[in-house]
Amino acid sequence: MKKILKTVGIVLMLVILGLIFWMYGNLKDRHPGYSADLKILTDSPSALKAGFAAVTITPEVSDTWEEKNNDAEYNPKDGDTFTDGNGNGVFDPVWIAGFSNGKPANGIHDDTWARTMIIDDGKTRLAIVILDAIGFMNDDIVDLRKMIPKETGVTYTIVASTHTHEAADLLGLWGESPFKCGVNKDYMTFVKGQIVKSVVEASQKLKPAKLEISQNLTGAIPLVKDTRKPEVFDSGMRMIKAIDKENGEILGSVVAWGDHPETLWSRNLLISSDFPHYVREGVEKGVFLGDSVVKQGIGGVCVYMNGAVGGLMCTHPSLAVTDPLTGIEYKEPSYEKAEAQGKILSMLALDAMTEPLAVVDSANISLVVRTLKMPIKNTLFKLATALGVLDRGTSGWMKMRSELAVFKIGDISFVTIPGEIYPELVNGGIEAPEGNDFNLQPLEVPPIREMMPGKYKFILGLANDEIGYILPKSQWDVKAPYTYGRDNSPYGEENSLGPETASILHENIKEMLTELAE
Repeated sequence: MKKILKTVGIVLMLVILGLIFWMYGNLKDRHPGYSADLKILTDSPSALKAGFAAVTITPEVSDTWEEKNNDAEYNPKDGDTFTDGNGNGVFDPVWIAGFSNGKPANGIHDDTWARTMIIDDGKTRLAIVILDAIGFMNDDIVDLRKMIPKETGVTYTIVASTHTHEAADLLGLWGESPFKCGVNKDYMTFVKGQIVKSVVEASQKLKPAKLEISQNLTGAIPLVKDTRKPEVFDSGMRMIKAIDKENGEILGSVVAWGDHPETLWSRNLLISSDFPHYVREGVEKGVFLGDSVVKQGIGGVCVYMNGAVGGLMCTHPSLAVTDPLTGIEYKEPSYEKAEAQGKILSMLALDAMTEPLAVVDSANISLVVRTLKMPIKNTLFKLATALGVLDRGTSGWMKMRSELAVFKIGDISFVTIPGEIYPELVNGGIEAPEGNDFNLQPLEVPPIREMMPGKYKFILGLANDEIGYILPKSQWDVKAPYTYGRDNSPYGEENSLGPETASILHENIKEMLTELAE
């Protein structure tokens, strides 16, 4: 009996040791010593060049499935069955990121993309890549930076996500179960290769350019709902149109707005970029009623950027959208609703771009980049990282490597945010409601946009990382009594690194903008 117990004890100890080493492997730094820190400060304007490219990152959905109980979750115990499209005898799912686990794609509605804009002032070449993804981790961005050929001449690459909730999982949190990573490694390799291809193509298409700046700060307000008090929005639309100085052709455009691309909501089973698909189609090709063009597109490559979406900024199922051409109102989630939303946004953008507020003909690129080590206070994030579900390593004990960048091109300034920032941190309106966990007044002041230089101020959300929600410490609320008379804790804190995150980012952004002003 003692021998049996001893054997069991040894086996158990070996299992525990194996588990510890496996978890350590998941936590180890994948890029030890890496830093993206940069400071490029110049004040002599130069002629600009711009280049754009769009490369698909659409996954292959070989196997489809049929659900029996209409719960949008694949579960053979419920009688769900699959069609073995590639004939290998097993179900090969493409897990859709967003809302819930266990939701395999059942096909493709529209392509997802890596869309790149490169701006060059003769000394600095800045590449901005926007992915149709729910997010993209800093470790993976470092990987692909190392893959970009030196021949592209790129000084610094920013990779941000539209945050669509209808694309393949690139973070790992939406696999078969909460304990299984949803990232397909072959697909991740494909995506990185396509990003590099997009950057290479954009660098090869660089042309002497001028930038026309336009904005509409009020027209899109009815399309967003703030599902958490205080109600503060980042609903202004900001646009950049790059024009070839030699022949007047449109090279590409940027449309920046703050809203979760989840208009299709939780029961959609098709890969899609959600409403940004219709925004980009409208800006590039025009807005149609049947076969008739209602508003002409401008051509080129349209790049859609997301802004401050924390809070939770979304086109909620309770918010109706009326098609601007047919007058049909859509409330329930559908592709018709997403299309109507895209039509409205693209028409607002096209109208604004006909009367630009400023033209940047020559300018310098000033850039400050800072690498951060963000503390992980969220227990679920710690567990997900240790188990390899959250597909990234750590940099130091329970710290994530992340990144901030601020840059200025003439009268245009950008601040990149590595997650979903609450609009009150950007535009002002932070509150200290009764019941907040730390019983303190707002710390993250002044608001970020107030500190930014220039007249035209772009917030680029989910850039160079996805660390989750970034909310003011004075609004942090996981303990009763809850703020604003709630019965339970709000959603944002569950998906945040911790209560110090906003203060750390705000302080660093403040310092970096001060450096940029020098």
